[in-house]
Amino acid sequence: MRLRQIEDFLAIVECGSIRSAARRLSVSQPAITRSLRRLETDLGAQLLQRTPQGILLTPRGRAFFERVRIAHGELEKAQHEVKTGAISEGTVTFGVGPTVASLVVPQAVASFRTQYPRIQVRIVEGLAQYLAPLMRDGTLDFAVGARPQGKDGATLTSRPLFTQELVIAARKGHTLREARSLKELSGAEWAGALPFDHSHVKRLFAAAHLPAPGGIIQCESYHLLVALVAGTEMLGVLTRKLMAVPPARDYLQTINVKESLPSYTIYLHTRTGIPPSAPAAALAKIVASSARRLAAPDESRTAESRVSGGGGQRARSHSV
Repeated sequence: MRLRQIEDFLAIVECGSIRSAARRLSVSQPAITRSLRRLETDLGAQLLQRTPQGILLTPRGRAFFERVRIAHGELEKAQHEVKTGAISEGTVTFGVGPTVASLVVPQAVASFRTQYPRIQVRIVEGLAQYLAPLMRDGTLDFAVGARPQGKDGATLTSRPLFTQELVIAARKGHTLREARSLKELSGAEWAGALPFDHSHVKRLFAAAHLPAPGGIIQCESYHLLVALVAGTEMLGVLTRKLMAVPPARDYLQTINVKESLPSYTIYLHTRTGIPPSAPAAALAKIVASSARRLAAPDESRTAESRVSGGGGQRARSHSV
């Protein structure tokens, strides 16, 4: 199996046909067909099948594609670092959750651009369940946000940066704005977004020995969550730090209840066993440094000690 064969295979899959792949690579169709056949012979498996709709991956071909796409991407990064002197130029793509996007990214990127003006930066904003697959397949160099659940989290190395306090949010002037207990909020409708979604809302009420509220709307976007809470009678859960900045600050207010809400931790995520490129490592260091400044001034313990447990009255949520 040769690198050229892998590059031809990737081009066919990405272009959707042998003809388009040959055009992209500036080679003949017979040449790229022979390359594919040799690769399949070397592997002892059919990778692609032709259909009236175009080229489709076989089950074995799909598994092979997912692996070699990541490996080829790492080879390209390695070649680029050798040719350009590692950190003088290149591209870094990283993902962030809403808190980091609002409170960390502007300062961190400005600092990075001052130090490395020739490196291009791409930022992808999303919740943990959206960013984790992009980390796994190599689309993102690193990510900063909540810890993803399930198998995605198992493929990442996650380093805690700071812990966030959660609060109940309502539109300004909400009829329940003076409520001081979850019991008073039990009849309300809720909107939730990961990491504090509908299941967490139910557990919050269960911990207070109250029936779970009905009508919980699940959002996949922080901005949609803010819009729903601001434009309806729904309640939501946000971080106290996000409540202090637009748009939440402009449209929402906090309902302070006597019960303790869970907190959750923000992490720096990298792919396990795959070191980031030099530019990505430099930017990750700056982002992490900026993120740590969000820790409350009175925190006497590090984020690491918070993650590992410890006492205290406030409940902790570590699977977000």
